[in-house]
Amino acid sequence: MDMDLRERVSEQISNVVIGREKEVKLLLVSFLAGGHVLLEGVPGVSKTVLAKSFARCMGIDFKRIQFTPDMLPMDMVGGFVFNMKDRVFDFRKGPVFTNILLADEINRAPPKVQSALLEAMQEFQVTVEGQTETLPRPFMVIATQNPQEFHGVYPLPENQLDRFLMRIEMSYPDLATESALIKRNLGDMDTGQIKAVVSAAELVKVLEDVQKVKVSDEIIGYLATIAKESRAEARLSLGASPRAMVHMTHCARALAFLEGRDYVTPEDVKQVAVEVLGHRLKLDQSAVLVGKASDPGQIVREILTRVKPPR
Repeated sequence: MDMDLRERVSEQISNVVIGREKEVKLLLVSFLAGGHVLLEGVPGVSKTVLAKSFARCMGIDFKRIQFTPDMLPMDMVGGFVFNMKDRVFDFRKGPVFTNILLADEINRAPPKVQSALLEAMQEFQVTVEGQTETLPRPFMVIATQNPQEFHGVYPLPENQLDRFLMRIEMSYPDLATESALIKRNLGDMDTGQIKAVVSAAELVKVLEDVQKVKVSDEIIGYLATIAKESRAEARLSLGASPRAMVHMTHCARALAFLEGRDYVTPEDVKQVAVEVLGHRLKLDQSAVLVGKASDPGQIVREILTRVKPPR
């Protein structure tokens, strides 16, 4: 197990982004688990910089798309362009053909663009005029959105939210971190100074080793019980989906690998539960109106206290 990987990534990113150790760990867990991440926070909390820095650490191809309301699917996936020389239509690949895609302000894109992105996220391919093109692997979408915005946005539907392995909330930094951040940014800050900390060959081996982490029958039963509890929760109108529990298993395996173990513990499950489940659970409106529910993440924490973990 390579316990040093997280330290190498955190050390590089800390050259640009300060005080985001937890977010860096969760991004790395998501990448090793083969999933996509939704970074949620108000403008100016370093969502884009964190995503760019993380991609540079991995040493793989990275592209960014700034989503806008007038965007078309071909702006993301590409399209056919007439080749004057050969008198044929050639397919020109769009920015989605990369290893890590930063979908900036994802909720500003119209439904047709969201649909094309959904195919890429779920099936690792895009379809243009009946022709299917496979995306490179690994492929990860890191999407950002501002939860406080309501004008010119298209709220992500539940089925698309369910495709995100994790939702990571980026809040304001504490006083000491913000002071250090202001001091650091008195000079020029450039993500170009971040170096890759893992080679292509090492990355392949790491991804293979994560798949070897064992998940016991007791842990699987623990996960299933958590799902059952969420569906029986009166304050929720939508509980955890089977896909959510599969995703949580993958995340727990990745976290166990980063902690230097070849087996999953209940603590691994608890550490990723809020980020994996929080955005998938839907509050019951009657419970919201009477003040019994406001935060799905808090309900997840309560469920974890009720469900007895295996020994």
